[in-house]
Amino acid sequence: MKHKTIIEPFKIKSVEPIFMSTEAEREKFLEKANFNTFLLKSDQVIIDFLTDSGTSAMSADQWAGVMIGDESYAGSKSWERMEKAVKHLTGMEFVLPTHQGRAAERILYSHLGGKGKTFISNTHFDTTRANIEFSGAEAIDIAIDESHDPSLLHPFKGNINTDKLEKLIQEKGAKNIGAVILTVTNNSGGGQPVSMQNTKDVSAICKKHGVLLILDCCRVAENAYFIKHRETGYENKTYEEIAQEMFSLTDGAAMSSKKDALVNMGGFLTVRDKSIAEACTNLLIITEGFATYGGLSGRDMEALAIGLKEVFDPAYLEYRIKSTAYLGEHLHKMGVPVMMPIGGHAVYIDAKKLYSHIPVDQYPGQALACELYIKGGIRTVEIGSVMFGKYDENGKLIPAPMELVRLAIPRRVYTQSHIEYVIETFDEILKNRNNTKGYKIVKEPKFLRHFTSHFQKIN
Repeated sequence: MKHKTIIEPFKIKSVEPIFMSTEAEREKFLEKANFNTFLLKSDQVIIDFLTDSGTSAMSADQWAGVMIGDESYAGSKSWERMEKAVKHLTGMEFVLPTHQGRAAERILYSHLGGKGKTFISNTHFDTTRANIEFSGAEAIDIAIDESHDPSLLHPFKGNINTDKLEKLIQEKGAKNIGAVILTVTNNSGGGQPVSMQNTKDVSAICKKHGVLLILDCCRVAENAYFIKHRETGYENKTYEEIAQEMFSLTDGAAMSSKKDALVNMGGFLTVRDKSIAEACTNLLIITEGFATYGGLSGRDMEALAIGLKEVFDPAYLEYRIKSTAYLGEHLHKMGVPVMMPIGGHAVYIDAKKLYSHIPVDQYPGQALACELYIKGGIRTVEIGSVMFGKYDENGKLIPAPMELVRLAIPRRVYTQSHIEYVIETFDEILKNRNNTKGYKIVKEPKFLRHFTSHFQKIN
C-alpha cells in the first residue's frame, strides 16, 4: 500500500521548548532588531526558517560519534575517519578540513583570485561572492534564462548557460578565469538542481580551455535526488553513486557540511592538484588550524563523517524532498507565488509578485520576511535586492534579478504540524497583502549587508 501521508523516518528522543510569543511581543522584538530577521534572538522565534545551515538535528549515531572524538592536535583518529569519508565520496586525493564552507571558500578563492581574475557560476551564493570580490576579483552569474522566471516549470533551472560560459571564457581569456563554480543545488537561484548532463557539458568546456571547475557541493545529496528522479539514465543508480559521478567531473569541491552532512559545524575543501593543495594548506594552517583539524574538534569530524553516509539514505532523502514539496505545493494552491518547481531544501516566495504594489527599491522581500515574523513568529531571509542589489555611480539601486524570500527548512527538526502552522500563517499574509508597506535601509556595511543592515518601514 502506498500511503499519502509523509512521515518522518525517525523517532524523537530529545525535545527543545519553543517560546510561544504573541503578535504584540513580536512587533516589539522586530522593531528592536531594526526590522532585520538576522538580528532577532532565537528564543523570540517560533519556526526558524532563516537557514538550513548548521540547524540540523543530529542522529543517535552522530551523537555516539561525538563521544569518541579524538581531540589530538595532529593526526587524530577522527580526522582519519573524516578524510576517508570525504575521499570515498569525492574521489579526490587532497582534503582540507575547515570550520565551515565560507572558510573553504576564503582559502581557495583568495589563492585563485585577485585583481583581474573572473569567477563564473550558475549563481554565486552571498558568502562565495563576498570572498571572491574581497580578493579583488569579479563574480559573474550565468544560470540558464529559465531560472529567472519563478513560475516556469523546468526540471533543472540551476543549470549554467553553456553558450554564455564559452563566450565569457573567450572574452576574458582562459588564464584570467579563477574558476568556474557549479553550485548544487543552486541556492540563490531558488534551490534549483543542476543536471548531470549540464555538469558534463560544463566540465568539457573547462577542460578544453584549461579552466578549473569547482563544485560547491553543500547540497549534493539533494541534487542527486533530483537527478535520479528527473534525468534519464540515472533511475537505477544510488544517490551516492550519482554524487560520486558529479564529483568525478570536477577539479575540486568546497562544502559547508552544515547542510548535507547533517552537522551543526564543519566543512572541507578538496582538490586534485597537488600545488593548489599545498598553497591552500599553508593558508589553512595560518588562519584555521593544523592540517588535520582545520578549525574543527575531533567530535565535529566524527559527526561529519557519519553524516556524509546518513544523508544518502533513500528513506531520509524521500522524506526531505517530499516534505519540502508538501509546503511549497500547498502554498502554490493557495495562490502564494512560489518558485517552481519546488527545490530540495527550501521554498522560495516570489515577493515581487506577491507585493506587486511595493517597488523593488522598497524591498518587497524584506517586507514579506517581516510580515511572516509578525504574523507567525516565522523567521526567514530575503534573497533579492537586499542580499544582491548594488548601487550605480549615482547611488541608485541596481536590483537583483528576482525578489525572493527563502523558507529554508532545517533537516530532521520540524514535524508535519509545524508545516501546517506555516501554511495557516500564509493565509493571513494573503489577506493583508495589499496593506503591506515597503522598507528602506538606514544603515548598511560594504559587504554582506543583509546580515547586519538596519531598516525602517515606509509609511
